[in-house]
Amino acid sequence: MKRATRRDFLKRGAAAAAAFGLPNFMPGGARLAKGAEANSAVRLGVVGLGDINAVGGVGGRGHQLIRALEKVPGHRIVALCDVDSAFLDREAKPLRDKGGEVATYSDLRKLLDEPGIDAVVVATPNHWHALATIWACEAGKDVYVEKPFSYNIWEGRQAVASARKHKRMVQVGMQSRSSPALREAFEYLRSGQLGAIRLARAIVYRPRQSLGKAPGPVPVPATVDFDLWCGPAPNTRPVRKQLHYDWHWFWETGNGEVGNNGIHSIDVCRWALGQNQPAPRAISVGGRFGFDDDGQTPNTVVTFLDYRPAPLVLEVRNLRVSKEPNSMGLFRGGDSGVVIDCEGGYFAGDSSGGTVFDAKGKKIKSIPPEVPLEKYPDAAHLSNFLAVVRSRRSGDLAAEALDGYRSVACCHMANLSYRLGKCCEPGAILDTIRGEADLADAFQRCREYLQANNVDLAVTQATLGPWVSYDGQCGCFTGPLAEEATRLDYRGYRPPFVVSEISAAGPCPCRRRAVRRFHHGR
Repeated sequence: MKRATRRDFLKRGAAAAAAFGLPNFMPGGARLAKGAEANSAVRLGVVGLGDINAVGGVGGRGHQLIRALEKVPGHRIVALCDVDSAFLDREAKPLRDKGGEVATYSDLRKLLDEPGIDAVVVATPNHWHALATIWACEAGKDVYVEKPFSYNIWEGRQAVASARKHKRMVQVGMQSRSSPALREAFEYLRSGQLGAIRLARAIVYRPRQSLGKAPGPVPVPATVDFDLWCGPAPNTRPVRKQLHYDWHWFWETGNGEVGNNGIHSIDVCRWALGQNQPAPRAISVGGRFGFDDDGQTPNTVVTFLDYRPAPLVLEVRNLRVSKEPNSMGLFRGGDSGVVIDCEGGYFAGDSSGGTVFDAKGKKIKSIPPEVPLEKYPDAAHLSNFLAVVRSRRSGDLAAEALDGYRSVACCHMANLSYRLGKCCEPGAILDTIRGEADLADAFQRCREYLQANNVDLAVTQATLGPWVSYDGQCGCFTGPLAEEATRLDYRGYRPPFVVSEISAAGPCPCRRRAVRRFHHGR
């Protein structure tokens, strides 16, 4: 894809500022944090290190980013922050053994008070992402924040507004945006050689394990400051066997697989489609099948995001009974990434590259990455961020805050539709969705996959969500379920962990009613 020019970015920034009720500003006019001059090392604080031994986890996201930063010149990690002191000791020692001076904190606010830090890398659980970003912007720090950009849609808008207000560089951890292979693929698709794009598919077939059942609230490790761990979320003891990582599968702290891995493929699809707003409406079908456990979020879901003229279909599958290869199924030969259907063929691939096929499935060309895989995607994305911290050219960010908001809003719409849904038998689901042929096809294939994994939807019914509509310009839900969706998207905050209204546009009437109901206990 052709990189947007600075003029293009400024035009988009002006439109976004107007939509968010904010004054426009020239991104290049922001001053670099004191001490981070153009040719000096950027001083970083890493917030949220993660449990590298959590069952089902991927090794602790903050831990992974520290390792990726080893491949990126021009920075120094000068501070670490985590509410679990065991993780602090684990990460600080190797840095100090190499001669680095590294301060450690359990409270993010104390790290942000340190004037010798130019930027922070935020890899906390989801429910902390927006507040950590906002506090960092207010403290004059630039931010690299992991996906998903925000716990809910409203928080995402406030984080964008904070970045604008304080003139901060904010990069979102949607690392595929730094993929030269995808840029090349989308340039090819937009050349018109395969005709117009007809449909984008986001594929996430990723096996997960059951969490099991806890007998009740479980003890919190002695090394954890649990009040800080909860932050903006309610301070209630977890009813799950594992504190770390498994927060993904509970609505108070996580956004399920849709917000965990689905965000990557959704963002790539939105990039391919050239859509610069959240989808106007979404509908989801799914459930938590085959897991007799404490988890709340669906492990199987199909979502239709109604972009026009080309929609986006997300397919998430986590259930695998058999250990046989491909027991979760394949789509066009793959189990992850994106498939972009055009009138005369399609592209199938992910951030590491892919293949272009004609309409009969014959290979036209391969698109490999242009950089060594060991430097991609984390190192490339972090390198892009650090370059912009120095240059102050926001338009050069690969995944700027506004893109983070737009893509994560699609994830939240998918989850809101599911959470507002009701169990239905398969025939009734098909009757409802048959007007969207691509959604009906995805549901039928999903039904076959579930059958192969010992789930009969005629017996264990799926949840059919309603259409959830959203106006990305004004930031309001619309349609007959606007108030219900707004109420689910809003959370009450316990001081001092409060995400405040920053956008000058003010809350919509639906949100004002949701706030009233929360405070009055209704």
